[in-house]
Amino acid sequence: MARFPTGSPGLRRAAAGAVALLLACSPLTACSRGSDDNPLGIGTFDPEAMASAEASESTAAAAASASAAASAEAAGVVTAESLSTERHVITSIPEDLDEQQTEILKAFVHYDEVTWNIWFTRTGVENAEPLMTAEAYQRLKNNLDQTVAGHTDGTVRVAVTSVYLTSPYDSPPKATVEICDDQTDLVKYDADGNDVSDPETLQVRYKIRITMVDEDGAWKESSEERLSTNECTV
Repeated sequence: MARFPTGSPGLRRAAAGAVALLLACSPLTACSRGSDDNPLGIGTFDPEAMASAEASESTAAAAASASAAASAEAAGVVTAESLSTERHVITSIPEDLDEQQTEILKAFVHYDEVTWNIWFTRTGVENAEPLMTAEAYQRLKNNLDQTVAGHTDGTVRVAVTSVYLTSPYDSPPKATVEICDDQTDLVKYDADGNDVSDPETLQVRYKIRITMVDEDGAWKESSEERLSTNECTV
């Protein structure tokens, strides 16, 4: 996400010639100089050097981005990138969250990642127990028991649109997280490897409201409500 000097036509032409030479020998054009066949030392185009220069710049940019993300994580700054995994990508989060909202966000993302991994592999349901209320965990187990054996491939993309306390003085306190859940990349397979995806229910985008409750100092998922289908964007 150049200014050049003005003056007589002769001066402008001379300036233009100098600019052309500078551009011809910029890092992106990767010029080379040969003293034997080019006594004036004028730069010549070198495609291999240009490709090498572009690759070096791309590598440096990627390293800088990774370094910035690592520095942000080390400083305790939460970003969409730091919350993402390969199969569970957070595309955006709200800005200016306070400390409590950030803890709720992190708890929700962890719960969402763990439960999606369960649906991806159909294993590890016990990993979700500490992240959910007892009632919600039982619902998850019941739903998993009713699902045909197999697995799900692809990447789920989640845009978190809001995080806010709804009942801070209740016991336990409650909070709401609203998301756009993009499942359009997912494919569901049965135990024999047959594609059994239902494009009406799986390969869609859902706007979802999740209720989180604070139990003994830990934010846990309590319930979810689908608000719309294929109307939100990530």
